[in-house]
Amino acid sequence: MNIWDENKVLFFIAFVVPGFIAIKVYELLVPSRYTDSSRQIVDAVSYSCINYAILLLPIYFVERSLGFENAPVRYILFWSFVLFVAPIIWVMAWRLLRQWRIFQSFIPHPVQKPWDFVFGKRRCYWVVVTLKDGDKIAGKFCDESFASSAPAEEQIYLEEEWVLNQEGGFERPAFNSAGIIILASEIRSVEFYKFYNNEVDEDE
Repeated sequence: MNIWDENKVLFFIAFVVPGFIAIKVYELLVPSRYTDSSRQIVDAVSYSCINYAILLLPIYFVERSLGFENAPVRYILFWSFVLFVAPIIWVMAWRLLRQWRIFQSFIPHPVQKPWDFVFGKRRCYWVVVTLKDGDKIAGKFCDESFASSAPAEEQIYLEEEWVLNQEGGFERPAFNSAGIIILASEIRSVEFYKFYNNEVDEDE
């Protein structure tokens, strides 16, 4: 069997590529568990069919009125849009729809873990991490900090470690601190405090 037969290649492009693009773009936008690509073929075909269903009327119009012979450039551009651009648009629209509070009564939020939800906003926080042994680590989570996202194990890098005072407030940066990495296996809880103009309210 020749897998490079023209009809087989066209069938693959038409019914696998749009769905596969949609799946991979969604995985980039929404933290999720990794799935072997070989197991996504059925989903890819299904999403490709949905793509064609949404664009049914434009496809019908182009095939009936335009055609490759009459306007080859516009015809190729249209099908390039259908195959490679439209799936990305549907994914972004679906992700936005799932984030609207009004729809979350019917459709769950796309982000599965609070860890990814909070750190995915890329906001600055003062953070206090309580370890399983009761020790506390405080620091600044900002532009140079980083938190892992699914499917990777939860880890957090605080760009600057801080010393807590006796009342639990942020007293000063740790001497010569270049940051600290904390593993999820050691974490019991993570507290967040609002970040104001690179200064800490000592009463917090």
